[in-house]
Amino acid sequence: MSSKVCEGVYLVGGSDLSDDRDCLVYLVDLQDLVLVDCGAGPGWPRIRDNIHSAGFDPDKIHTLILTHGHVDHIGAARQIQEETSCRLVAHIEDVPFIESGDPSFTASSWYGIKLKKIKLDKIITGIGEKLRFAGGELELIHTPGHTPGSIVVLLETGGKRVLFGQDIHGPFDPSFKSDLQAWRTSMQRILELKVDILCEGHFGIYQPAEAVRRYIKGYLNTYK
Repeated sequence: MSSKVCEGVYLVGGSDLSDDRDCLVYLVDLQDLVLVDCGAGPGWPRIRDNIHSAGFDPDKIHTLILTHGHVDHIGAARQIQEETSCRLVAHIEDVPFIESGDPSFTASSWYGIKLKKIKLDKIITGIGEKLRFAGGELELIHTPGHTPGSIVVLLETGGKRVLFGQDIHGPFDPSFKSDLQAWRTSMQRILELKVDILCEGHFGIYQPAEAVRRYIKGYLNTYK
């Protein structure tokens, strides 16, 4: 089971679609297939089936973007890398914890999942960069706060600006090396992007632009 979000974007994983420990997992068709996050691991077979149901071959995943280092977002990465030889991408600030499978930072101990070590292929540094594919590009933007290396992914498709803002809602915890002030700055930066559709990591899809703005402003008013 999968659902189309907008032109070239599909929801293929999540607590109701694959495994109750999974974040929302999105597939982007840019002629090259891009997966934004991948769930905690046990739900990967169902995510594979959902990619098939959307009309795509999961063995042809070109790039897997890890938006930050928590197990519900990265747990299947090693298996997907082994099955598809896809490129794994993350921000440098979370890389040591992702590659080592640190049980505290990744929250794998919370989920009762033992993470295998992961080797990243592409490391994003600084404020971010653009990744180019056969059918378009994605802009990866560093948005520290939830974790030091959290990123969001911006896509322009069908006249819409779509943001994959996986855990922009938090939570915040010392074990994640969270920084609330950095998060507030990141949220202001996201608001300036004026996106039309927000694909969130756990709480669904928000549109149009005013609904996205209300969602982010609501959390800014909650966490002060």
